[in-house]
Amino acid sequence: MANHIFIMATVMLLAGIFGGLVNYYLYGEKDPDAASLPRFLVVGVGASFLVPVVLDLVNSELVLESQGDPSRLLIFTGFCLISALLSRFVIDNLSDRIFNEAQVAKQRVEEVQQDLRMIRTNLLPLIDTETEQDINAQDPNIQTMQDELDVTSNSVLKILSSGRFIFRSLAGLCREVNQDESTVLKTLNVLTVRSLAGKVHGKDGVRWHITENGRRVLESTL
Repeated sequence: MANHIFIMATVMLLAGIFGGLVNYYLYGEKDPDAASLPRFLVVGVGASFLVPVVLDLVNSELVLESQGDPSRLLIFTGFCLISALLSRFVIDNLSDRIFNEAQVAKQRVEEVQQDLRMIRTNLLPLIDTETEQDINAQDPNIQTMQDELDVTSNSVLKILSSGRFIFRSLAGLCREVNQDESTVLKTLNVLTVRSLAGKVHGKDGVRWHITENGRRVLESTL
């Protein structure tokens, strides 16, 4: 019995080493690490020595039947070799699966971050609208901006600050200001550059809103 155990251990060791070498020459080019060969050998030998455990779990008596029966020993050797060869295949599939899941998770995180940035951009005008600010009517910057506003800019600011919509469309602004689209768009761009108005990009397109600076400029005229 002791001789049989020694033979089985030798068979598993040699099958594991051979399977590790085969995997190394098949997959070694993908893994240029200098320590890859020992790793292939260890994985192959480890997988080979798991064969008796697997056979016992499936209630197979191949280990006992191989004692004194060369044909059964040959079959056991084949199982060990298959286990050693498939060890790399299982590891590669597991690694690919983990990598793919990590990529999907990363993509979802990026989508969530983008959604959060959009939500934050959309919420800032709402927060500014509902938050009372200290207004200094003598602020020279506010006074200067108020003096630089033309009639159209002043009208656009008033429309942005009033009404039941905080985010206004270009078409709606043109209709209320009674100006053509190019004029209103140019005015909105000027107001945006001066931080008197802002714009957000949503699922319905670009929408415009008044900023806190824009409200201060309007209130300074009252």
